[in-house]
Parts: sequence; C-alpha cells; structure tokens
Amino acid sequence: MTRSPATPGTFSEPAKKSLGQNFLHERGVVDRIVQAVNPKPGERLVEIGPGQGAMTFPLLARHGALTAIEFDRDLLEPLTVQAAPHGALTLIHANVLDVDFTALADGAPIRLVGNLPYNLSSPILFHALDHAAAITDMHFMLQKEVVERMASGPGSKVYGRLSVMLQAYCEVTMLFVVGPGAFRPAPKVDSAVVRLTPRPAETIGVVDPRRFADIVRAAFGQRRKTLRNAVSTLMDSDAIAAAGIDPQLRAEQLSVADFVRLANHPVAA
Repeated sequence: MTRSPATPGTFSEPAKKSLGQNFLHERGVVDRIVQAVNPKPGERLVEIGPGQGAMTFPLLARHGALTAIEFDRDLLEPLTVQAAPHGALTLIHANVLDVDFTALADGAPIRLVGNLPYNLSSPILFHALDHAAAITDMHFMLQKEVVERMASGPGSKVYGRLSVMLQAYCEVTMLFVVGPGAFRPAPKVDSAVVRLTPRPAETIGVVDPRRFADIVRAAFGQRRKTLRNAVSTLMDSDAIAAAGIDPQLRAEQLSVADFVRLANHPVAA
C-alpha cells in the first residue's frame, strides 16, 4: 500500500512510540494549562516538545511569541506553517537534553512549559534543575505517578531521590490530574500538571551540590538499608550522628532539610 504524499504544513505523521509521543488534543485541558502559566508581557516562554501544537498555538495567541524545542524533524514544517497566524514561533530542532537553558536565557530568565515524554521525564527534570538559576518557573505535564513522587514528603512510599532533589531547589505544586482521553493515542495511565518554582539561591542552603546529590543518591540507592550502611562510602556513623541525624534511620524518614544538613556536614580529612 502506497501512502499518499502529505500536504505541506499538515500533521500527517502518526505519534511515534519510539519518541514517547502522546499528542494532547483536549481544549479544556489546554485552556487550564494556559491559565496556569498565565504569561505576562515581556516574559520569555520556552516549550519542550510542542508536538502538534496543542499548547503552542494557544500560548502564541495569548503571548505573541514562543520558543519551542522539538526533536521530531517531521513536526518542524507543520509547526512553522500553522503557527504563523498565531504569533512568532522560534523552533529549535534538538534533543532537549542537549539544550543549554542558561545560554538560551542569556541573562533574561525563561519560563519552561511542556507535555514531557514519559520515557524522558526524569532526565529532563534533572537537566532543568542544572539550569534552575536561569529559569523563573516550569509547568509540565507528566505521568501522574511521577508528579506524586515529585511532590511527596517523608514517610510516603513514593518519597525518594526525585522528591528530595526537586524540593531542595524548587517549590513543587501538583495542579490537576488529566485523564488518558485527553491524548492521542491515549496512554494507559493518568497524567498530571505540575508547577516547579526554583527557590532563591540564598534560601537553598546546599553548600556543595555535587556532594548533596551523591548523598541523596546513595541514601535511596538501597532503600531498605539504614543510613549507616547506605552512605557508608561517603560518611561514617559518627559523622551522620554529628550532623544531628540518627544513623539507624532509613532515607524515607529524612526531610529535605535533614539531607541538606547531612550533606553540609564537614568531611573528616
């Protein structure tokens, strides 16, 4: 069977499972996201993965200008053509993990928005975290389960590395849940929209970001182990106790502030 040639500027390609594509199409959901973002004149919006423009075009119509990062080459022409009546769209053809948000901001903070592919959501979140100083806020659609992990607190079964790392540097707010029917093709799980607002640098309190990340990773790497055993290659029981933390506790029992205190404790020479 021969496929008919696509009309230039139309979205003729189906969603690509290999790229984790699920195209948002429900206008009511889009309107709620645009309302949550609520762009103001002069702000710089950057969309990750515009797909078929469900959020792109309404944001353009509302704001007038938008930069979008899209990896799928087949979407570039139709996005360009169909965006023209709505506003000025600047497209960057790239893997978002290769985009330097700090360089893109160029001294003027950006606001990120996007329906993130489920298979890359955590790497994208950590990548954005690396550039938090250049970002005003982020509004993302992700798998509901991931958003619950992002926003959870100590004692929760889903509280983990992602929770601590994001909450140390950002205020995390789950906004609303989105059912599978809002997407084409429909995923097998619910989604949710989350807002992340980077904290002012002077309020974060992390002395050495790399050591903090190492401590959190080790602590949650083997959840069933006590801190004494889980972080033994980074600090001993005496150091843990000296930081004001019981070495017999497990990672999920510690608050974000506890992890900051633990990582900031001086390492013995």
